[in-house]
Amino acid sequence: MLLTQTGDNIRLARLRRKLSAARVAERAAISRNTLRAIEQGASTVSMGAYLQVLFVLGLEKTILQLAADDVLGRKLQDADLVVSARAPKQSSGE
Repeated sequence: MLLTQTGDNIRLARLRRKLSAARVAERAAISRNTLRAIEQGASTVSMGAYLQVLFVLGLEKTILQLAADDVLGRKLQDADLVVSARAPKQSSGE
C-alpha cells in the first residue's frame, strides 16, 4: 500500500513536470521497465533507483523526511534514560 502510493506520487510528479517516462528513465540511468515498476510501487526495485528518480524530479530532499519525526522512538529512548542520584563530580579547576 505505501509503496503503491509512493509510486503514484512519483508518477504524478513526473506528469506535473511534463516529463516523459523515457526522459526520466534516461536521466536516472534506469530502464523504462524499472521506472514503470517504480511508478507501480514495486518492492523489487532498489532504493537507489527510487532516489535517482526523485533526484531527476528535483525531489531528492523529500527522502530526508523519512523517520524524521520518530515520536515512538523518542519516547522509548526517554524511558530508558537513567537519572543518577548524584551530580557528576566537577573538576577542581586547578
